[in-house]
Amino acid sequence: MPLLSISSAVTALRAAGCVFAEDEAELILTTARTADEAAAMVDRRVAGLPLELVLGWADFAGLRVTVEPGVFVPRRRTEFLVERALAAVPGAKVVVDLCCGSGAVGAALAAALDGAALHAADIDPTAVRCARRNIAPHGGHVHEGDLFAALPDRLRGRVDILAANVPYVPTGEVPFLPSEARDHEPLVALDGGTDGLDVLRRVAAEATAWLAPGGCLLVETSERQAPLALEAFHRSGLTAHTAVSREMHAHVVLGTRP
Repeated sequence: MPLLSISSAVTALRAAGCVFAEDEAELILTTARTADEAAAMVDRRVAGLPLELVLGWADFAGLRVTVEPGVFVPRRRTEFLVERALAAVPGAKVVVDLCCGSGAVGAALAAALDGAALHAADIDPTAVRCARRNIAPHGGHVHEGDLFAALPDRLRGRVDILAANVPYVPTGEVPFLPSEARDHEPLVALDGGTDGLDVLRRVAAEATAWLAPGGCLLVETSERQAPLALEAFHRSGLTAHTAVSREMHAHVVLGTRP
């Protein structure tokens, strides 16, 4: 299709430092509708725009999730959180995706659960708009606001899976993030406060009021932060443990309401 050949796209991407230049070139050329669009997409990638924002979508848990500028791009390691949630509560009927960003986690959970009611929330209007595009096909609802304040009160005590992919980068470490995150993703989705756990502690403190008996809160964190995250879960009355995937470089703290 394109006048831009895959070899010239690979050469340009490799010169820009793209480690997986061949794979990226193929994705760009198969996504672009015209030769001009393909060339423009390569130019944007060479300029440093994250691949997912160049394409307009991210591959997550077998879904093509729409992403747009100003929205946190879902990481493949977060698929581990989805796996753990489904293993913890395989018959979940009510699912909440808190700090939802693009809504990728909620969409993946809804796709795997037959008929579960899905709600998602984010404080960022851009994220809310994007999440609605991804969650609407699953019959879900997206709410704008600060954590639990955004959710309908009728969900109190009824949530089976509460997935909260909270920001957990310590403030002092944000400047050292890769430029793709630092320059193109919203700070509110990255900065977790002095030790990176400010939002996590807020979520844990209120979670028991929203979880159904046997319901599970799942939060992604780092290996270094996991012990403090566990403490926060225990203080809130949750029975908690950590799940680790070395293959995916993922650490998830799970807390179940007794």
